[in-house]
Amino acid sequence: MTLTLQIILIITSIITFIFVINKIRKSQLDIQDSVIWILLSILLIIMSLFLPFIDRIARSLGFISTSNFVFALIMFFLLIIVFTQTVKISILNEKIKNLNHYIALEEKKNKK
Repeated sequence: MTLTLQIILIITSIITFIFVINKIRKSQLDIQDSVIWILLSILLIIMSLFLPFIDRIARSLGFISTSNFVFALIMFFLLIIVFTQTVKISILNEKIKNLNHYIALEEKKNKK
């Protein structure tokens, strides 16, 4: 991994970390939802600081380039985030449907 990529990873990770912390402080983001973003930013900082160790892991897993390993890891984390958000959306849709049924039954009951 080049020095430029290391610097970009560190800067991006720090910006992400600061952004998430600010959103938590302003109550715009739940702590539960922010955990994965904080973990991702910390992991990227660690990976960019301990490059020889990450390079050995990448090569042992069959990656030709360390940067490919880093991008694969980022994509893995993003897939986890998308999946957890999809589960939350499904749960909320079910709650909305149940609430609509309840409201319809109450309105029908009140009309009688």
